[in-house]
Amino acid sequence: MNLIELHILQSFPVSCLNRDDVGSPKSALFGGIKRARISSQCLKRASRITAARNGAGFAGIRSRHLLSPFKEALITAGLEEEAAQKSAEELCKLFSKPDSKNPEQVTTAVYLSPGEIKQIAEAINGGEDAKKAIKNATRNDAADIALFGRMIANDPNLNVEGAAMFSHALSTHRADNEIDFFSAVDDRKGDAEDAGAGMIGTLEFNSATYYRYVAINLDLLADAKHLGGLTEDERKDILKAFIRASLIAVPGARQNSMNAGTLPHEVLGIRKTSGQPLQLINAFEKPVKPQAKGFAVSSLEEMKIHLDEIEKVWGAQGEQHYLTQTEGGLESFLDTLTQ
Repeated sequence: MNLIELHILQSFPVSCLNRDDVGSPKSALFGGIKRARISSQCLKRASRITAARNGAGFAGIRSRHLLSPFKEALITAGLEEEAAQKSAEELCKLFSKPDSKNPEQVTTAVYLSPGEIKQIAEAINGGEDAKKAIKNATRNDAADIALFGRMIANDPNLNVEGAAMFSHALSTHRADNEIDFFSAVDDRKGDAEDAGAGMIGTLEFNSATYYRYVAINLDLLADAKHLGGLTEDERKDILKAFIRASLIAVPGARQNSMNAGTLPHEVLGIRKTSGQPLQLINAFEKPVKPQAKGFAVSSLEEMKIHLDEIEKVWGAQGEQHYLTQTEGGLESFLDTLTQ
């Protein structure tokens, strides 16, 4: 497997980047110790939104509203409105069950790109079977679908295996949630006897240094079902945009009240021509202890020690590049990894 791996160490201050069902920061036990956690789904979405905002080729849209875009594309392709409506309804059924409460949408969100929808519509207008049209459609405008994958419960043949792999981010050390008590002043009460807080409440937060891992299967990304229709240079541009987004994206929860925008302390990029995806999270199975130089520096030291131990037993793990040691900074780091 031809791989790019990213081992990312990043510290966040007071924040609640990823909440559970009761609004608390997510956590997990690792090494018998409670850790702060950011789910892979949360990190994927932040990366996808950032990539779509800053780079071309990330046009995928996940939505339950399929009928309208299919109908519009079919009409544009040449079908009359009545025929387009009927064909669009049949197309929707191939992806998901119709919503009985709202005929304009289906019951499960489906990941499609404008380019796919256009190709499917044109193929159907040309007399091609709908299933074949869907299967033959390419995703050259939807690197996000190629990278993150797509699951269609109605027909597994329409699934796309994601070429990117994300871990749940875990704190490298013990992390406990804390409670923020807050109050909001009622400005119209003035000097009344009960002047003061118009409301009070509490919010949970934490702060931590996280280890997170991202890997890209380059062989899968380049196949016909993914981005095989692009040139090698176009795929490199996509890769750079995706890696850049994965490094700088920060989940958006509570950004106004607990802005936690930071950049990674260090990124280890590994280029492998063979082997399998391999996290370095076990460097922190024994949690890093607080000391004068801080969690970030200590975590980097432990990660390097762990990687050295792996290579002594299992052999070299690929060509290694540290972002902070790369002359030319991020852009040179991206060029090196994707060359």
